[in-house]
Amino acid sequence: MGYFIGMDIGTQSTKAVVVDEKGKLIAQSSKSYSVNTPRPGWAQIDGEAFLKASFEVLKNLMDNLDNNVRKNIVAIAISGLYGGSGIPVDKDINPIYPCLIWMDRRAIEETEWVKNNIPEEKLLSITGNYVDSYFGFTKLLWIKNKEPEVWKKAYLFITPKDYVIYHLTGKIVIDHSSAGNLGGLYDLKNRRWSDEMSKLLDISLEKLPKDIVYSTEVVGTIKDDVAEELNLPKGIKVIAGGIDAPVAQLSAGSVDHGDQVVMLGTSMCWGFLHDGAKVTKSLVSFPYVINGENTVYTFGGGATSGAVISWFISNLMEGKENIYEKLEKGAKNVPEGSEGLILLPYFMGERSPIWDPFAKGVLFGLNLKHSRYHIYRAFMEGVAYSLRHNMGEAEKAKISLPETIAIVGGGANSDLWVQIMADVTGHKFVRIKGNVEAPLGDAFLACYGTKECEDAKDIKKWTTLGKEFIPRKFVVYEKLYSIYKKIYERTKDLMKGLIE
Repeated sequence: MGYFIGMDIGTQSTKAVVVDEKGKLIAQSSKSYSVNTPRPGWAQIDGEAFLKASFEVLKNLMDNLDNNVRKNIVAIAISGLYGGSGIPVDKDINPIYPCLIWMDRRAIEETEWVKNNIPEEKLLSITGNYVDSYFGFTKLLWIKNKEPEVWKKAYLFITPKDYVIYHLTGKIVIDHSSAGNLGGLYDLKNRRWSDEMSKLLDISLEKLPKDIVYSTEVVGTIKDDVAEELNLPKGIKVIAGGIDAPVAQLSAGSVDHGDQVVMLGTSMCWGFLHDGAKVTKSLVSFPYVINGENTVYTFGGGATSGAVISWFISNLMEGKENIYEKLEKGAKNVPEGSEGLILLPYFMGERSPIWDPFAKGVLFGLNLKHSRYHIYRAFMEGVAYSLRHNMGEAEKAKISLPETIAIVGGGANSDLWVQIMADVTGHKFVRIKGNVEAPLGDAFLACYGTKECEDAKDIKKWTTLGKEFIPRKFVVYEKLYSIYKKIYERTKDLMKGLIE
């Protein structure tokens, strides 16, 4: 029997699992780290932090694994957060500047320059995406303009997970999902870097990995000295992997066009699969991690959807014992709509569909009868309104969506939150048993990439559908959703004037 490692390098932690060829969990390990925010709107992580955490997780995993399992490990696949700019490295592949990650918003001037100098239609037709400070190509422009010495010294910009893959194998690659998520420089139709966009943006493609591979491809094998250091058996194959959001989507058994999944962690990614014939500038599109040659993953979602709940608990609650249980119980007794309280969950600017780096969090409608439980429920409802807002953009693009949405991630643990999402969107939600996330999807990529799993649909055998949540209060939320959208429209200009 063969075993497979799946590892996800996330925004706040790296997690890894070992599973057998049927997807049964054998062991797991994790390591946390912090995002550095030196200025408002900035978010960066040193490349060495990703590498240190990944090696520590793998070493801990192996040291606590049964030797019979350890010696039969076949392969590892690695996913990672959307690394924004990527890690700038010199010719010796040593980091020379932090990685400007997906939530970094500093490239505002560069975003405006693109809007004023490159036609929207051209950018969308080539890349399948528009422009925002979220996208990595605007962050590259920021480094080029604001840190010219870093730009000059940078030999390559490598994604966090591909930086780890380099240290495991000695090979430098980038997968198609990561390349497509960079935006701006990737030709979505032809699955390659775009020479035309490179010239228009004046960003040399020499600064990017030359080899673009699909997420199921074998990159190489783990170097002998690294295998010895991490207590890994020699000869383990390394699979390219991809961006964590679509890999989490895969972990929910999503392989068919039309499938849609919500991943609710620090951020929220609601994604669906299609053939790429229809894209919209309001959402993000790039090749999927399975059948990437003909399947496109399009997603929208809130930058801080899960983080706002953590913020609420850290700043507005006292005591930690059974805190989620207490909040959930109290919020269940609050009527739908939180008795006139609405949250705009824009705590770090916002991605789709408003694409506004100046957007701010707004708690609208407070009065003296509101309790902490009203506020907590309003936070959950605000995230659900954000999800519906994104889904509306797919409808505008005439992209048909099925009625059922699978949900994974930490937020899926809350019955109340998932029910609110069903009520607000009018869609049925289904939770995946075991609350699987990207590491399981990575492990399947390792199995599929080595042909130990023969059919992409075998991932469905690795997952089991759990509790269903049927919409009950869609009509109640209809009016409130309309007010939610109006609050942003009537305050967005004022938000730009706030001093940070």
